[in-house]
Amino acid sequence: MMIDYDKMIAFHGHSCPGLAMGYRMTTAAMNYLSQYRSEDEELVAITENNACGVDALQFISGCTFGKGNLIFKDYGKQAYTFYSRKNGQGIRVVLNQAAIPGDLRSNRQAFIDWLLAADEAEIVSLQPVTIDEPGKARVMASVVCDFCGEAVMETRITSQQGKNICIPCREKKA
Repeated sequence: MMIDYDKMIAFHGHSCPGLAMGYRMTTAAMNYLSQYRSEDEELVAITENNACGVDALQFISGCTFGKGNLIFKDYGKQAYTFYSRKNGQGIRVVLNQAAIPGDLRSNRQAFIDWLLAADEAEIVSLQPVTIDEPGKARVMASVVCDFCGEAVMETRITSQQGKNICIPCREKKA
């Protein structure tokens, strides 16, 4: 799998250790699954953080929130799980924090260089996993909030005293 790293940097906005981590983690998982960039929903990614590396995950894998094949779980871990709908395989990839030499963390460019050059087996752990196949993205109708007038996905609106109310308006009234 060939990735234009400079284009990925341009997508993210800058070069940083987090982007390099996401690059190594995502390419390792996709190589394991023999998976190519997802054009639709053939690949699903579950990220356990919302840090810089997730931009690499999106750029490389094609899994995005907009397509509904990127799922966010706010666990604060450098871990991603990928699931291939083509073959039913799942793989969880975790960054091996203990392998990172302590002296590198203070030198940003040296840290990036090390992340990009380190042996894959040293930097990431790959664990095959079995997960329930995530549902495919569904198109939902929009409903207008009676308080702010904005359109809201029907699954995110509730009723309060017979009126449609969105989450932010409900939180303001609480």
